Amino acid sequence: MGSEVEVVADIAFPKQIVQNKPLSLLGHGIIDLEIHFLQIKFTAIGVYLEPAIVEHLKQWKGKAAEDLLKDDDFFEAIVSAPVEKAIRVVVIKEIKGAQYGLQLENAVRDRLAADDKYEEEEEAQLEKVVEFFRSKYLSAHSVISFHFPSAPTIAEIEFSSYGKEGSKMKVENGNVVEMIKKWYLGGTRGVSQTTISSLANNLAIELSK
Repeated sequence: MGSEVEVVADIAFPKQIVQNKPLSLLGHGIIDLEIHFLQIKFTAIGVYLEPAIVEHLKQWKGKAAEDLLKDDDFFEAIVSAPVEKAIRVVVIKEIKGAQYGLQLENAVRDRLAADDKYEEEEEAQLEKVVEFFRSKYLSAHSVISFHFPSAPTIAEIEFSSYGKEGSKMKVENGNVVEMIKKWYLGGTRGVSQTTISSLANNLAIELSK
């Protein structure tokens, strides 16, 4: 019997979670930064996808992981595939929620602006996301969960911290939802290349079956 969890930087991620459907852990990694020659780990990431995603990636069947890793069209297809997805972010190095919200805001806004999709509605929705994080303190082992139903225009963000009541919000602007996905799943522009590499490796295996 194999282990039911995957350990990433001392954080245990279950290999399967159930949202609307059972989702499999198909990618994991960390966000880290080198500060004064020290490698500081900030968050661990788990990417959960509906196994049916492979049906939407058939044109890459048989491709090697190293080829998938460099193919942003492949990751674009993951982002846009009409299947349920979830991203679980576990805090390793505590930070203020406002700092995390600012990182998310900058990443999403830059991507929207580059695609000429940053209008008043996107700005207002993004401000609500930033506001959601502003009052929070992301202590070690806090969890930020992004849930993306198969409908591409909505997402749910949930924050939970040990000993405190969880809170959640809905993101109801399709362009903002898309760019949050791309922040974590966006191939060569993804925020965590260890996560992108893990996705490429695991999906290459699934696509070779």
